[in-house]
Amino acid sequence: MNPNPAGSPQQHPAGGPSPYAAPPGAWAQPGAPAPATAERGKAATVLLLASTVLVGLMAGLFFAFDVSVMPGLAAGDERTYVTAMQNFNSAIDGNGLFGMAFVLALLLSAASAIVEFRKGRRTVAVWVGVAAIAYLVVLMITFSVNIPLNNELADVGDAAKLTDFSIVDKFKTTWVSTNIIRTLLCTVALTALSRALVLYGRATR
Repeated sequence: MNPNPAGSPQQHPAGGPSPYAAPPGAWAQPGAPAPATAERGKAATVLLLASTVLVGLMAGLFFAFDVSVMPGLAAGDERTYVTAMQNFNSAIDGNGLFGMAFVLALLLSAASAIVEFRKGRRTVAVWVGVAAIAYLVVLMITFSVNIPLNNELADVGDAAKLTDFSIVDKFKTTWVSTNIIRTLLCTVALTALSRALVLYGRATR
C-alpha cells in the first residue's frame, strides 16, 4: 500500500514537511515589488509628469505673450490695443481648461514634493519644492498685478468711445514687465521639475 497517496504532501519521517518541498514564496520573482507598492510608484510618476507638463504649458503661454502678442499690440494704435487685449482676457478668463491647468500646476507640484519627501527621495523633493515655490510666486504676481490691470482694462468699456488711454501705458510698462517675470519664474520651475524627473528616474530604476 502506498503511504503517500497522490495529492497528499510528502512528510518528513519525523512528521514534518519534506525537506525537498519548496518553502512558501520560493517561486516569487526576486526583487518584484508588491502590487500596492507598484501602484503607489505609478501614482508618484504620474504626479511628477503632470506637474511638469502643466508648468510647461504655462511657461509657453506667458512666453508667447512676451515675444508675439504684446509686441504685436504695441505696434498698432491704442484703440486696437484696448480692444484686442480685452478680447484676449475675456477668452482666457472664460476658458475652464486654462483655469484648471493654471491652478493644478501648483497643486500637483506641491503634492509631488510631499510624496517624494515621504518616499525618502529627498533630493527629488527639494527640486520639486523649488518648482512649486517659483510657480507660487507666479500666482501671487498674477493675482496682485496682472488680474487687477485686466479688470481695470475691462472697466473702460468700449474702446471706440474711449478718450483716456492711460491704461495702455500701464499695460506697456507694468503688465508687460510682470509677464516677463512670470515667464522667467515658470522657466525656473520647469527646469527644476526636469531635473527632478532625471533624479526620480535614477532613484526608481
